[in-house]
Order: sequence, then C-alpha cells, then structure tokens
Amino acid sequence: MNPRDHAYQRAYKEFTRRLVEARKSAGLTQMQVAGRLGKTHTFVSKCELGERRVDFVELQQFAHLYGKELDFFITLGVRPSKGS
Repeated sequence: MNPRDHAYQRAYKEFTRRLVEARKSAGLTQMQVAGRLGKTHTFVSKCELGERRVDFVELQQFAHLYGKELDFFITLGVRPSKGS
C-alpha cells in the first residue's frame, strides 16, 4: 500500500487516534508509557502523531500495556468508530 494514498492516510490517522484513545482510557501519560516500555517520551509522542510508524511488535507492546486486543487498533477498511 502506498503511504501517499488517501485511504492509507485516513486509516493511519484513525490508527493513531485509537492509539491515543487507548492510552488515555488506560489512564496513562506519554511519560508513563515511555517509562514502562523503556522508550523515550519522544518515541511515544511521534508514534501518536504519526511521525513514526509503529511496527507489529511495538503494537503488541502498546496493546498489552493498554489492556486492549490488537483488533482495537485495526482500521483498514473500517469506518472510524465513535467510542471504540
């Protein structure tokens, strides 16, 4: 899939929105997430802003930390949901 494709961009934007939503629903700050993952605050911030792509292993780590199933983050071909 071409990262410049509009559908790709919309799906990734929805993914990052869900990433932020999951962190907030877990009651964690970016600094707390960074500390628990052994990463920098900048790493977490860039992932949430879409400035850094999240790979599968990292996604599993985020999902585990936030208490979410992987499918919560899957957005391809799915309309943005409210209150996911």
